[in-house]
Amino acid sequence: MKKQKLELTWIGKEERPRLEPRILLEDSELSYHAAHRVAEGDIFDNRLIFGDNLLALKALEQEFTGKVKCVFIDPPYNTGSAFTHYDDGLEHSIWLSLMRDRLEILRRLLSDDGSLWITIDDNECHYLKVLCDEVFGRKAFVSNVIWQKRTSRENRAAIGSSHDHILLYSKVGPLEWKNHRNLLPANEKGFSNPDNDPKGAWRSIPFSAQGWRPNQMYKIKTPTGLFLDPPKDRCWGATEEVFNRYLSEGRVYFPNNGNGRPRIKTYGGEEKGLVPNSIFLAVDAGDTQSAKKEILSVFPDDEAFSTPKPEKLLNLILSISTNPGDLVLDSFAGSGTTGAVAHKMGRRWIMVELGEHCHTHIIPRIKKVIDGDDPGGITKAVNWQGGGGFRYYRLAPSLLEKDKWGNWVINQTYNAAMLAEALCKLEGFTYAPSDSIYWQHGHSTEQDFIYITTASLTHEQLQELSDEVGPERSLLVLCTAFRGRGDYANLTVKKIPRQVLSRCEWGHDDYSLKVENLPQKPAEPGQMSLFGGEEKS
Repeated sequence: MKKQKLELTWIGKEERPRLEPRILLEDSELSYHAAHRVAEGDIFDNRLIFGDNLLALKALEQEFTGKVKCVFIDPPYNTGSAFTHYDDGLEHSIWLSLMRDRLEILRRLLSDDGSLWITIDDNECHYLKVLCDEVFGRKAFVSNVIWQKRTSRENRAAIGSSHDHILLYSKVGPLEWKNHRNLLPANEKGFSNPDNDPKGAWRSIPFSAQGWRPNQMYKIKTPTGLFLDPPKDRCWGATEEVFNRYLSEGRVYFPNNGNGRPRIKTYGGEEKGLVPNSIFLAVDAGDTQSAKKEILSVFPDDEAFSTPKPEKLLNLILSISTNPGDLVLDSFAGSGTTGAVAHKMGRRWIMVELGEHCHTHIIPRIKKVIDGDDPGGITKAVNWQGGGGFRYYRLAPSLLEKDKWGNWVINQTYNAAMLAEALCKLEGFTYAPSDSIYWQHGHSTEQDFIYITTASLTHEQLQELSDEVGPERSLLVLCTAFRGRGDYANLTVKKIPRQVLSRCEWGHDDYSLKVENLPQKPAEPGQMSLFGGEEKS
């Protein structure tokens, strides 16, 4: 019998960008921190990165692979507004490629106990689910969380849209990730004391369990003298020995004036916590209306963000997936809600944003959080008093540029330090220039180093380098030219930029979802198959 192998395919799926691992340049004028420490645990090394988020993720890869505890992204929903002049098929293909390229790096950045949360609507949710299955593996899927984004009705809609999806993935899958996620605080509602229990208010659960277990099939005598069997197709919730212990502790409650089946009491403060549910109601996670009010409280009369995410939603997600001090990443920062909430909750954060609202909205918003001047959102709930800071970075320009004759040369804006750092990253070395040894710009191991220079090196200079490095160490030398006459056993000498010309797409600064970046529409219609496959025997 032949089986059909289903696979998500789209136009341009095989085309993958060869990303340049850019360095990040801090702009101290835009970095910001509190004037003094507010609390002992204040965090100052948060990062706000301005630039294309795919290049930014590539720039973070060397330092942060396996270190991010939670990734939350709210990507473009692909509703068609950016694609007026393109058909739905091509629009869909570009969107899938954009997401695939970013998801692959995000997966590498996640720690083994980390999790990825993606908000999305019905338009692309199910294709995105299959794409995430392909990138992470189907066993990594944890849940499709439903978030109630609105509580009012859309009277003009066929069926009103009241929810968004939040796709949740973990590298280790749901069974293992369960051991790393947090329970939610127990709901204190529902506690009462109808029998004047001296231990205080309580609530109860039925003392029965599904199935049949011989040692849990016995009769229980009520205070009124009735002898009760377990409910049909069920057994009692524990053995008779355990039940008698509950009885001696005063934990057994018989409803219906003492005639009902037993229930076991739980007192306030005893519950360890609640397992998160796959439905986030607006009362617990906020909705788009509350999110708009939060934005307007910071930026009055500003309608720049039509669908921001509420702080309560991020608070719920980070409460489940992280602990204080953990690292949170949002590469579609938008209005900066993720960073604002992470900051108030004592988590470290990295946000990436290409739009100018990085400067007009995110920076002013986070400054208010740091200064303690943001009274909205979760501020009161977490008793936020201000403090901490962030460092602002821009992506460096491309390492190589073309001169007036069309030749690739080192970008003239690069100084010696920038060049050394960029080439260390490109070659997989950790940039760590020595204060005392001029040829140690970075290292890959304790005995393997890299030296970058724009000078033309002579045989004598290379021999001197070889002697200094010695037989127990090795050195990669990158220079613009060299004249060597011998075999330097501990040196590897290569020319720049020739050494790196074929590595990346140089001079490509924007991989964002913009109309001007789209490819031409294919000449032949009907080439796209969302679920294509071939017959397999």
